[in-house]
Amino acid sequence: MKTLRYDQPDFDHAVAEACAASSLFDPKIEECVRAIIDDVRARGDEALVDLTERFDKVRLMASEFRVAGKASKPNPDLARAIAVTHKNVAAFAKRSLRKDWSMRNSQGARVGEKFDPLQRVGIYVPGGTAPLVSTVLMTATLAKVAGCPEIVVCSPPPINPALLYAARVAGATEVYQLGGAQAIAALALGTQSIKRVVKIFGPGNAYVTVAKKLLFGRVGIDLLPGPSELLVLADNTAEPAFIAADLLAQAEHGSGFERVWLVTTSEKVLAATQTEIQKQIHRLKRDEFVRRTLDRGGVCVLAKDLVQAIAITNQFAPEHCELMVKNAPKVLRAIRTAGAIFLGPWTPTVVGDYLAGPSHELPTDGAGAAFAGLTVDQFQRRTSVIELSRTALAKSLPTLEAFGEVEGLDAHAASARVRFR
Repeated sequence: MKTLRYDQPDFDHAVAEACAASSLFDPKIEECVRAIIDDVRARGDEALVDLTERFDKVRLMASEFRVAGKASKPNPDLARAIAVTHKNVAAFAKRSLRKDWSMRNSQGARVGEKFDPLQRVGIYVPGGTAPLVSTVLMTATLAKVAGCPEIVVCSPPPINPALLYAARVAGATEVYQLGGAQAIAALALGTQSIKRVVKIFGPGNAYVTVAKKLLFGRVGIDLLPGPSELLVLADNTAEPAFIAADLLAQAEHGSGFERVWLVTTSEKVLAATQTEIQKQIHRLKRDEFVRRTLDRGGVCVLAKDLVQAIAITNQFAPEHCELMVKNAPKVLRAIRTAGAIFLGPWTPTVVGDYLAGPSHELPTDGAGAAFAGLTVDQFQRRTSVIELSRTALAKSLPTLEAFGEVEGLDAHAASARVRFR
């Protein structure tokens, strides 16, 4: 892992450079993804067959993309875990649903909003080296709670049986064994065997995320959640073994584009955490993936004080942010850009990954400065509703005429005035 210290001459520049590193704007990845999208647009299912064989090393006919039938129930422990997480996520989502409302404005007009579920949504669930069973629960469940009638899940082949089971529990109406940027293109553009959706949700690797970025506008996009990120903000009270374990957990996803940061005010905690990382990494099954991430996206920052540490945290805008500091609730108020915040030593990021209730689909690559994580209302379509009586329109007429005149749009004002002749 790279180490940056507040007393080095180029500290501010080095931090800014490390924060700016992003796979989302990699021109080589974008060039590759654009070619995939163009191929799917031109050849449809034929392109999907070829691309699946090329990238996933699986030869499927177009008729084999859709997974039909029921899913077999996994072992009892996993089935219970899926049920518990589904219950938590659904309960959280129900509390967040937007509801229709209306009010009277100052002219007496009835104004309000109505919220309808999106009719056909696409959910991308990463597979590959780690089938993310939890992700389908953290996304498709929200679509079901929102009332979406068609919920289409795509995940790389072959579909993991537990992932398929979780998709059915969460409410998926269609499941396709199709992955990568080609899956995003198929959902956005449609092919002979896959009907296009109106909006795409779900995290993915750098190629999936860039595909979502390039197709924005042709289809609705939730946000651009790329490879996992974690920043641990720690002072001298933090436990290095806990910090190391949490950093390693987010580094093990395997794409190599993950980013894990320790920002601490304690030289002792920094050194002890680095020692703990080396100690714990040998116990991991996916140590090769972890080492690659630590080499490429691992950063330890020694800040001069908590104020500077908080400023660096907000500059990075991490997907996940753990606060291992004294008086974490007070520090929480100063963190304004994180996707999700985990308070105290007993709240590892894994509880957000697997169980707590809020969706674990969160903004990455600095997008947390402007975007929030996935919420159930993103599966709802908002519509303004306006109704005026004759009296309300008469009271509105002077304002309508004033704006029509200043903007030079006389037909606007006339369309209201004509009703009183």
